[in-house]
Amino acid sequence: MSALNPSRQPREGSTSLLLQLCGGYFIFYTITGLTVKYFIGSQSAGLVGMPGLQFLVYSTLGGTGIALSVVLVRKWYRMESEKRWSFIGLNLPWEARYIIPSGVCTAVIIPTTTLMYSLPISVLVAMTIMRGSVILISRAVDAIQIRQGILTKKVYWQENVGVLFAMGAVGAKGGSSFDFVSHPAALAIFWSYIAAYAMRIYIMNFFKNTRPKGAKTNNKAFYAIEQIAASTTLFVILLLVVTVPHALGWNIDQFEMPRLALVDPPPMWAWAILAGTAFGIVSFFSVFIFMYKGRTATFAGLVNRLTSLLAGTAATLLFALLFSGRWPVRKDWIALAFIIVAVGFLAKAEKRRAAELVANT
Repeated sequence: MSALNPSRQPREGSTSLLLQLCGGYFIFYTITGLTVKYFIGSQSAGLVGMPGLQFLVYSTLGGTGIALSVVLVRKWYRMESEKRWSFIGLNLPWEARYIIPSGVCTAVIIPTTTLMYSLPISVLVAMTIMRGSVILISRAVDAIQIRQGILTKKVYWQENVGVLFAMGAVGAKGGSSFDFVSHPAALAIFWSYIAAYAMRIYIMNFFKNTRPKGAKTNNKAFYAIEQIAASTTLFVILLLVVTVPHALGWNIDQFEMPRLALVDPPPMWAWAILAGTAFGIVSFFSVFIFMYKGRTATFAGLVNRLTSLLAGTAATLLFALLFSGRWPVRKDWIALAFIIVAVGFLAKAEKRRAAELVANT
């Protein structure tokens, strides 16, 4: 009914709209987790499946394809700006000067995420490292922007406690005996991921925190420009990965698998692309949560990562139920307990943020 009555649409910055974004993120991230487990897990179980790096090539094609289709068809890239920027013959909004670099960072995050999964550590450990890093980065961005005077809000103590319990949930997921320090390639992958995500979260919050008072934050335009830049960069990266190493005779799996995915597609490659569209839809909800109006980077980063942790648990349960996969073990339930406590503190912080937003409008 609310879709037919604009007056009943959730207000920008409201708790109800935030919950809707979290609900969409949870649903499509669960689907993403389930498809990843199906394609990669089936391959390790001796069924059809496909190697992880090949699946991630196809899923990335599906994800970027759906994201680009939406932003181009809906023309989200249109952004009103007081100043314009001329770039390679294009008349762009001034904000594109830093949104495009954010898109380049996104293009770095996607392949380094893939490469993290290819290291001699489990997928679970890789996800643990990446989720924990984003939570800490979000808190650091708030501290930096408060010192710079960009962020005028303070981080509530409930948000700080939520960070501690979220890190407890991440830590409970498990560790790894893999020695990053003695593995230069792994260090390069890890720090590229960290640096790119730190820059991206900083830019998203810079955009959000520098909007004039009373101005509507056009997160759709930010997302559109970022995705166009990311897709262009990814195309260039993929072109280099599938041509240069092969031409030089470098027989490295991380480069050879993506090339084979394109020149010799395995069975079910089209289904892998379709599965990737769920990940593309996730990106909408993820960015809009990260940039949610009136919230700190700490709060938004926690909401984003905790929702993904819950979705990961749901995907594990569904995979076990539908495809005889591994059921959650004790450390998974311990992590879930930490998540529930962290969500409780975030709920208290959200009440304060919602009241603060109403008072300032």
